[in-house]
Amino acid sequence: MKHFFSLSWLSAALLVTTNVSATDYPLTIENCGYTHTYQQAPASTVTIGQAATEILYALKLEDKVKGTSVWFNEVQPKYQDINANIPRLADNDPSFESVLAKRPELVTVQYEWHVGPQGIVATREMFHDVNVPTYILPTDCDAKDNSVGLDGTRLDQFSTASLYKSIDQLADIFDVSERGDGLVASLQDRESDAIARAKAAGSQGKTALYWFSSAAMDIDPYVAGQKGAAGYQMKILGLENIVQSDEEWPTVGWETIAKANPDILVLAEMNRRRFPADDVEKKLEFLRSDPVTKEMDAVKNNHIVIMDALEMDATIRIIDGLEKLTKGIEQL
Repeated sequence: MKHFFSLSWLSAALLVTTNVSATDYPLTIENCGYTHTYQQAPASTVTIGQAATEILYALKLEDKVKGTSVWFNEVQPKYQDINANIPRLADNDPSFESVLAKRPELVTVQYEWHVGPQGIVATREMFHDVNVPTYILPTDCDAKDNSVGLDGTRLDQFSTASLYKSIDQLADIFDVSERGDGLVASLQDRESDAIARAKAAGSQGKTALYWFSSAAMDIDPYVAGQKGAAGYQMKILGLENIVQSDEEWPTVGWETIAKANPDILVLAEMNRRRFPADDVEKKLEFLRSDPVTKEMDAVKNNHIVIMDALEMDATIRIIDGLEKLTKGIEQL
């Protein structure tokens, strides 16, 4: 009798443990100014934005993804086989009709300017009017005003807390909370390790500049401001950003940059070719040949870090970017 009681208790304990991380539906989520109640986990989703796609892949939810769109670079190598079997609706902006054609039970979005008040794909109301809920990554709306400027304006410093919030909420929505907890814990450990290594390598007092792109090679470049994701990377590792603007990606003249003479230059690498400077090789060629930039210490000493564009943006790859920048600091 005693033995039977122990087995029964163990079975009950295992059942409770198994269900600890299960989502308790109905689940109400406040998201970028909207509140939606999920009665159950969505059976399917379409993603608008590579960052949203890669978070879902990291949560092992690829079977839910019925279409993707808005790609800056190739998918991470570990997801290549998965991604090859999922329809790509568009490399850039999909049409509203193409998204609906996949009959998604949720549209998962990276940027509010794709699906928002002036969304170039659609407004949220357009999706909601046909009973398709939308979820925008908090990385693009928490403490941010997207009605100002091309990329919006951060009202407060970006933090990876909004990335971890994105992961947690999507995991809850799709009833895989345990996977979300594990993913966030892993990313947090890597972030803490990168910070400790950078500071041990003497990052304090060093300066840096991020060059994303330029509308033309001979005009002021788009560089990282203080409050965006790239600004966060510099700040959290102890580097001083020579750009004082709070804008996400302001333009600053090369004469001003050369005068500040940053210790490290970080260049964005991407497959996109909207501008000539999207090509990282053209960036390097310019830096080494322009009469102003070639005299900068970082150029002369090759203190240059090449970083995937998504690694300096508010995406799951930001931790990869932190690790690359830490390695660059260690090599100074």
